[in-house]
Amino acid sequence: MSFKFPRRGRSLASGQISHLTIIDLDGRQEVIFTANEVIEAPNWTPDGQWLVFNAGGKLYRLPSLGGAPEQIDTGHLDDLNNDHVVSPDGSTVYVSSDDGHLYAVPISGGAPRRVSNNHVTPHHYYLHGISPDGATLSYVAVEAPEGARMVNVFTIPASGGPDTRLTNLTMPNDGPEYSPDGRWLYFNSELSASYPGHAQIFRMKAADGSGVEQLTFDERVNWFPHLSTDGQHLVYLSYPSGTIGHPADKHVELRLISPEGGKYRTLAQFFGGQGTINVNSWAPDSRRLAFVSYPIATAPQ
Repeated sequence: MSFKFPRRGRSLASGQISHLTIIDLDGRQEVIFTANEVIEAPNWTPDGQWLVFNAGGKLYRLPSLGGAPEQIDTGHLDDLNNDHVVSPDGSTVYVSSDDGHLYAVPISGGAPRRVSNNHVTPHHYYLHGISPDGATLSYVAVEAPEGARMVNVFTIPASGGPDTRLTNLTMPNDGPEYSPDGRWLYFNSELSASYPGHAQIFRMKAADGSGVEQLTFDERVNWFPHLSTDGQHLVYLSYPSGTIGHPADKHVELRLISPEGGKYRTLAQFFGGQGTINVNSWAPDSRRLAFVSYPIATAPQ
């Protein structure tokens, strides 16, 4: 734990640490990196060589076998949040900045290129997915038409261009991510909520937002669906019933289901939440995924 990350934003509690962990489909876990600061949201690069994560407003990569992290040069951007995706060809990482915009940065580092648009009314971009051909980004926008907060799903060309709205709902939606065949966007939503915050997992047609299907049906609060590279597995983050949003420092589960829904299997239980799997963290082999837990000596209940 000799590597020091900048401290910005959320801090760990006394005695708390960040564990960057790789887990396989049998539940076997290996902690490959530990930090005394908050690290979040690992992506696996398509070649399987690196894990990309954020810490203190900056972006880092770490060998997937473990080792020392390297900072990725993102130019003037030093306020990145935990929403980032790697292009299918591995050349580019797309990032969300706290200025509300999306940017493209070479995976090797360099000057950022802004992708997102200016809007007359509030439209804060949070990135979550990229299409299999690398041409389109999926994101949620926090809007405030006439002062009413709304969180809806959109897409935008990765090269820049017009935003396409896929949902227009008053209840919150988040985490839109493409299926490997490009047909579906998986997301979490309070569309069928029986109480405030009761998010479940859904999918809809990526082309136009039609054909919405609900995939989970339980009392827990389910967030951030991620499809494995081969399209055979869906993992999501499950919070205790009554959770509002996707906070840090909760007793959470990683659950595994079929991409069509059905019976789930609990892959792991740990102390985490915000930052654990905000972005897709499946390995290219579809047998492993990365996540971050935040253990503490005496975790609050």
